[in-house]
Amino acid sequence: MSVTELDTQFMEEVRSRLLQEGGALTEARIARAIQDTGRVLGAVGSIRAVQHIKAELTGLGPLESLLPTQGLSDVYVNGHENVFVETLGGVNRVPSPFTQEADVRALAVRLITAAGRRLDDANPCVDVQTATGLRVHAVIPPVSTSGTLLSIRFQAPQRLSLSDLVTTGSIHPHMADVLCSAMSAGANLMISGATGSGKTTVLSALLSQCHPSERLVLIEDAAELNPEHPHVVGMQARHDNVEGSGAVDLAELVRQALRMRPDRLVVGECRGAEVRELLTALNTGHAGAGTVHANSAQAVPARLAALGSLAGMNREAVDLQAASALDLIAHVSRGADGRRLETLCTLELSDGQLITRPAMSWNGGDPVRGPGWPRVSELLSRATPRETEPRAGLPAPDHQRGAS
Repeated sequence: MSVTELDTQFMEEVRSRLLQEGGALTEARIARAIQDTGRVLGAVGSIRAVQHIKAELTGLGPLESLLPTQGLSDVYVNGHENVFVETLGGVNRVPSPFTQEADVRALAVRLITAAGRRLDDANPCVDVQTATGLRVHAVIPPVSTSGTLLSIRFQAPQRLSLSDLVTTGSIHPHMADVLCSAMSAGANLMISGATGSGKTTVLSALLSQCHPSERLVLIEDAAELNPEHPHVVGMQARHDNVEGSGAVDLAELVRQALRMRPDRLVVGECRGAEVRELLTALNTGHAGAGTVHANSAQAVPARLAALGSLAGMNREAVDLQAASALDLIAHVSRGADGRRLETLCTLELSDGQLITRPAMSWNGGDPVRGPGWPRVSELLSRATPRETEPRAGLPAPDHQRGAS
């Protein structure tokens, strides 16, 4: 039987079997599902069927035509009539390649199934990362009131180095060097910013600057960090399976990572109770870094308090832990002129409450030092002369120039 003779009913039967089993979509699983249907295809026909069905179940279907778009980072489908793409030029609406709602839902189900999860009435909201690196989030009716909602984020085609971010104007060279020197001196860093502001990109670029002898242990909900470093250990959270078991959350991964002798412990995004484990680790001799969603650097203390409450910590406990654990907050923003690292802040206690104190701010001209700079300067003094040499084509260290 040829590939063209694979009818819709057969495809749905195979898809249904794969969905019921759960787990990652592999050629071996597809072959077993085909065999279980009782359809006789022959050796060659079976191989072609596996290849065809895998492409059908894991491909982007009607959205494939958007892939040549230069700088494409995200695709948003708000029902079958409304499709938007995000590129370097921002978010723009494009003609929808879908003719009916069923097409969007079928694509969403295929992508979620390919990642080993289920999208149905019992699981109407699902977030996964596919084997090809796509970050897919889907919501179906009745939770969605405007048809199937599908958000797809693409991995950057190439990793951006710190010098790349400086060249594109995302980071001022003085601030880039301060961050490099601070991390070399053992500083613990938290990068804050809104969704899509570039937190992960900046953190990945900074981790690439770590000394080659360091052992980096990365913990993420969905693997997105990709530092250019010779010794990286990555762990990714796992959601529960169709039976509701097997989940491994970020907090558990942080605890496991502490047994792996990390020189730098990195939580890709603090979004829940794992913040307690991270702060505890950073207060017990470990160096580390992470990112957190916040509208501004000044909002980070409140954000940490909110996350800490999910782990049963009160505000006082979070403030004390964070003030001792975190040396620097780097806030990135996203505006009409692109993404930018705009503020470096220190964390300290004032009248018993955690606050951020600006150390260096950048708004288009030269960076301006703030009241938090003396503490940063003290931190940078811990770096050895070897560690303060220019990195990745960056200029000489800002703290050695005496820039204003």
